[in-house]
Amino acid sequence: MRLSGKVAMITGGAAGIGKATAQVFAREGAKVVICDVSEEMGSALVKELGANAQFNKVDVCNRAEVQQWVDDVVAKFGKVDILVNNAGITRDAQFIKMKDGVLVKQMSEEAFDSVISVNLKGVFNCSQAVAPYMVKQQGGVILNASSVVGLYGNFGQTNYVATKAAVVGMTKVWARELGKYGIRVNAVAPGFIMTEMVAKMPEEVLAGMRAKTPLGRLGEPEDIANTYLWLSTDEASYINGTTISVDGGIVLGT
Repeated sequence: MRLSGKVAMITGGAAGIGKATAQVFAREGAKVVICDVSEEMGSALVKELGANAQFNKVDVCNRAEVQQWVDDVVAKFGKVDILVNNAGITRDAQFIKMKDGVLVKQMSEEAFDSVISVNLKGVFNCSQAVAPYMVKQQGGVILNASSVVGLYGNFGQTNYVATKAAVVGMTKVWARELGKYGIRVNAVAPGFIMTEMVAKMPEEVLAGMRAKTPLGRLGEPEDIANTYLWLSTDEASYINGTTISVDGGIVLGT
């Protein structure tokens, strides 16, 4: 019960790593408030977690929705101790694709903007809404989802990589700005994790992922959730402004 009495907000909490984080946090005694755009999955998870869990349908790109969500949570519980900025999407495409010297395809502006809006602006929106309350409390933990590709790059993911690299930078800035109020800000950079989305990929693709990982397996959502858990506790009270890779030792190349 390492989070007993804590109030934790988790974005994108209805599936994948967010869901696993909600389950681990609830098991450790936290009051868990998740948001997602999928009302069906979010409601199902809250039913599973029981009385200490709450779901709200929130689009993290929408500042007004985010602010209302945070205000309502503080009004109900009196505080917010932990924010996990987990919500994210992918819209993969090559930056440009050439054939015989002719441009035949490129990443669309819509694909770039949508990923930036969720993965980067969403983190900004949620953190900015929560931070004033944490300042008043003189404490709190903000955890941001980066990615191994934000550190090494990845083919076909200009937009996604841009957001995950930017999250690392924002984490460092906020750690400097908010540390004096007792607020710790850190990021986690997952490697290849066996989420519901990844599990649907062809076996040959999964085999390739495993082959690139020194530990010889894909990560489980709980591997990331347990890292978020540790960073949320007093056991990590001197960890601030860092990005922890949870990736099985992988170093991505070309």
